Amino acid sequence: NQSWQEVCSMILHLLFLLTITTTPINSFSINSSSTMLTPRTSADISLEIKDPVDPTALTQSKAILSELRPNSSTNNDDSLSSSSCNPKALLSIAKRLGDIPAQDDSASYLVSKEQCQEAFDNLSSEEKQTLLNIHQRVKVFAEAQRKSVVDMSIEIPGGRAGHTVSPCRAAGCYAPGGRYPLPSSVLMTVVTARAAGCPYVVLASPRPAPITLAAAHVAGADIVLCVGGAQAIGCMAYGIEACDELGAAEVPACDVIVGPGNKWVTAAKSLVNGYCGIDMLAGPSEVLVIADHTADVEIVAADLIAQAEHDVVARAILVSTDVDVIAKVNAEVERQVDCLPEPNRSTAKEALTQSFSIVCKDMDECIAMSDKLAPEHLEIQTENSQEVADRCANYGGLFIGTHAAEVLGDYGAGPNHTLPTGGTGRYTGGLSVFNFLRIRTWMRIDNKKESQDMVEDSVRMARLEGLEGHARAAEARSLTLTPAYKKANNGSN
Repeated sequence: NQSWQEVCSMILHLLFLLTITTTPINSFSINSSSTMLTPRTSADISLEIKDPVDPTALTQSKAILSELRPNSSTNNDDSLSSSSCNPKALLSIAKRLGDIPAQDDSASYLVSKEQCQEAFDNLSSEEKQTLLNIHQRVKVFAEAQRKSVVDMSIEIPGGRAGHTVSPCRAAGCYAPGGRYPLPSSVLMTVVTARAAGCPYVVLASPRPAPITLAAAHVAGADIVLCVGGAQAIGCMAYGIEACDELGAAEVPACDVIVGPGNKWVTAAKSLVNGYCGIDMLAGPSEVLVIADHTADVEIVAADLIAQAEHDVVARAILVSTDVDVIAKVNAEVERQVDCLPEPNRSTAKEALTQSFSIVCKDMDECIAMSDKLAPEHLEIQTENSQEVADRCANYGGLFIGTHAAEVLGDYGAGPNHTLPTGGTGRYTGGLSVFNFLRIRTWMRIDNKKESQDMVEDSVRMARLEGLEGHARAAEARSLTLTPAYKKANNGSN
């Protein structure tokens, strides 16, 4: 039972701590003071599932959205107001928050297509080819997804019913631009929107590096906004008015906004959700590696560090049945992280302070721990890795076997790298063409006589639910029943 599992897990952890403090250093190359991954037990895991929306960031983001639209009713908490963002207000916010140089009077929040083209042209031939290669792989996978769902129809009593699949009109894509430029996020979001068939794509990224602009050119973004945070989400949700004084064209409101971002991006997405669609509320990035005695500890360590260098709040998690493997991975993480350049080393070390390991009594418990956490990235580095992977139920993206590095998913193996975090993989998946598609149903009655059983069922069910108006609307289609509203009229005469 659960309590017995927790006792076993605690005993294994005590044995682990005893081992690493009594074994000679040259055996494991680790001691208790240098343990990089904090030992945890299964009982601790429920504490790891957190709300992705930061309360302070939510308050700040709400104020920014109100400032963007000074003439709207957002100041009265009506988030569904149709007012567009004011260009001068946006420029003021962008300068204040560092998106645009404060002293540059000629600065714009828009990046032209010519600037994106120039950024691409200035790349080396190898860099150009890398962007084109990743673009192609993401495009092929996304187009295959799009082809997997098609219009359909079936016969119903007296007619036909079906659904149509069509893209939304305008897509908004966010690519982070904080510690590192992320052109891969540009490709993952914009290319997927294009593969879905969206005719208009807006990209927002704060302080975009030349490689980010080059990726925007390759991906085919129609408009590039060089703003980030809540202000970027507000602009894509509500659109931006044209401004002749600033020489800025109108930016249309987007129907769907996708892409990862910081806590202000997440908070703002939670605020505009409903006015437009969003992909998900993303929290800190995370990887969970299930490893057994066959795992290559150098590769496991490298993968944990790759995740940790994302952000100081990222998490790297190791779940194993083998105490020795955890000890060796800890030693390898310490060795490898010290070899990183700055700022990567400091970022990874800070993230590792909230990363952890779990010793499990068997592979069943490893899988149970993983399913409970529903990690953004799940790596299986075990014997019979496909069999273990097939038993895992909750995750954002699954990477099976030693050679299926999570970083290959980051950089365009095909599947999208924008994935659910913070346990949300329990009920949703990663970004795909489906985020940009509308599956809308329709029905048609061609033969009134053949539809009569359906009409009578509708009349009866409506009255069972107490919805008399529904019943009478169905009776109006009946060949045998007199609608109750006609009886009422006859009675009054």
